Amino acid sequence: MDYFKNQLALVKTEREEDLRSFQQQTLTTTASERRANGMAWYPVAICATEIGRGEYLTVEFERTTHHNLAHQFRSGMPVALFSNHAPQTDRLQGTLSFIYGNKLKISFRVDELPDWTRDGKLGIDLLFDSNSYDEMQAALNTASTRHALPVEGALLRVLTAEKSPEFSLISNENAEATTLNEFQQIAVQKILAAKELAIVHGPPGTGKTTTLVAAIRALLRQNPLPVLVVAPSNTAVDLLSEKLAAAGLNVLRVGNPARVADQLLALTLEHKLAEHPSAKEMKRLKKQAAEFKNLAHTYKRNFGKAERDQRNALFDESRKLMKEVGKLEQYAIEDTVSKTQVIAATLVGSNHYTVRGASYQAVVMDEAGQALEPACWIPVLKAPKLIMAGDHCQLPPTVKSAEAAAQGLTTTLLEKCVAAHPEAVVLLREQYRMHELIMGYSSQIFYENKLMAHPSVARHTVHSDEAPLVFIDTAGCGFEEKSEGTSYANPEEAAFLFKHLVSFISQLSTQEVYTVGVVSPYRQQVLLMQELQKHLTLTQELNQTITVNTIDSFQGQERDIVYISLTRSNDEGTIGFLNDIRRMNVAMTRARKKLVVIGDSATIARLPFYADFISYAEQAGGYHSAWEFMHE
Repeated sequence: MDYFKNQLALVKTEREEDLRSFQQQTLTTTASERRANGMAWYPVAICATEIGRGEYLTVEFERTTHHNLAHQFRSGMPVALFSNHAPQTDRLQGTLSFIYGNKLKISFRVDELPDWTRDGKLGIDLLFDSNSYDEMQAALNTASTRHALPVEGALLRVLTAEKSPEFSLISNENAEATTLNEFQQIAVQKILAAKELAIVHGPPGTGKTTTLVAAIRALLRQNPLPVLVVAPSNTAVDLLSEKLAAAGLNVLRVGNPARVADQLLALTLEHKLAEHPSAKEMKRLKKQAAEFKNLAHTYKRNFGKAERDQRNALFDESRKLMKEVGKLEQYAIEDTVSKTQVIAATLVGSNHYTVRGASYQAVVMDEAGQALEPACWIPVLKAPKLIMAGDHCQLPPTVKSAEAAAQGLTTTLLEKCVAAHPEAVVLLREQYRMHELIMGYSSQIFYENKLMAHPSVARHTVHSDEAPLVFIDTAGCGFEEKSEGTSYANPEEAAFLFKHLVSFISQLSTQEVYTVGVVSPYRQQVLLMQELQKHLTLTQELNQTITVNTIDSFQGQERDIVYISLTRSNDEGTIGFLNDIRRMNVAMTRARKKLVVIGDSATIARLPFYADFISYAEQAGGYHSAWEFMHE
């Protein structure tokens, strides 16, 4: 079918660009440069080795330095072990099986580590992750053949807009009703009634996660088959897993949690297998296999045929025992999965070998507005019913290929379904985060003016005399933007922002500590502001309440006070990707009690969105010229 052929072509284009950019970042760089890019751990030390599943040796490594450096390592990715004393050709490839904090485990298909691992400094390089693309392509090919089938293809035909979704009549009885508001209850009813598709449109602060937890509990009361819960990021999967477990459900978290909290680790398969009745027997057999292997390792390199045969016999014996362990482990996995109510994974992780054969009554996809469509088809194929939750008025997924983006890869399955099947959508209208004036402009532009602030937040402020929403206009102040590669910075605007912030914070009551977010759409401006933050004349305690980062990295978060540096200021009125107003929707809706936007009206107001926002701020009594604060 052409629909899936088109998606396959987009995946191919994205894969080629991703590979090109990966090679550019890794092939001609040093280990230290790769480490700085998050593509390597270097140096590392071996903590432990154990015989792993099948014919694999599992080795645990630890970062010995640069503990706080961000990295791109994820469970399931291909990696290579190297030594700075060994030639580039001597690299041992493996699969990252588990990662937690500054430790990770890698499975290698070898009996023992090569001799060169005993010399020099060891490091681990990330290899190109073709597995995600292979999974996407396989899912799209399956969907293409399955979509014509009368029963199995029903959901697929709804998602490709060839068929309308159907809903059954269900009773209004809902045990969760007491804890949910009117719109959340309607969403749960829609989810229970849906035969193929239901969509929960959750603007910022409207309790989307609370609604999903209630809906999943209700689905499980209706049908004993498990529910598959997925999201594009580990962080989003973690949040929902934690909430579902707290609601008393039996949750299995497949893959690695992003946050290494004890309550999350307790949900992982590794932890559940360690608690399984057959764990003792597996441990005993593993120990015996390790003893045979250790005996084999005692042979020196220069030995005759008899010793070589003896060594091989010991390795064979070890392998036989590990096959027994493999069978026991497979039984334990199947037993654990069969007793689970909710299986939680990332989109690609939902096809993990441990749960590949599981049957589900429904797939719940959270943060669907940030999910790449081809990746959505991996979990979609696993159940007859799909519940998507998210907000297509916030940022779309990141696409590396400009060509694939232009051809539609940034358009999500959520967006397409909202447009094709409005009858499947429920908008959560009551929000519990923002003062009503902070909420108002977003509600007007993105949500048809349908949002309402819950009474508990509608009027909350940090300072009763101050307007909760402020626009400070830098027009005419000579704050010039500076181009830095593909990004922009505005040093005077950054300095002004911190001067205003310090002055504002110092006026606040010392009885309460407020959280502060300082954001900009531009990476260079963020780097500059992070540098300025180090020199603020604030106590260490107050400085620790301030987070400076890009708007994109703040999606899903909230703060009491948010400052936005729009950065752009030029005579041409060029505003680059400030044109993507969804990014501004994310930025403006992070604030609970106070929002301060700083920008040059002469540059930004050529786009109606910003001109109207400035008028909105003026009507709310929050418009100021930067000149008012210049000589304070």
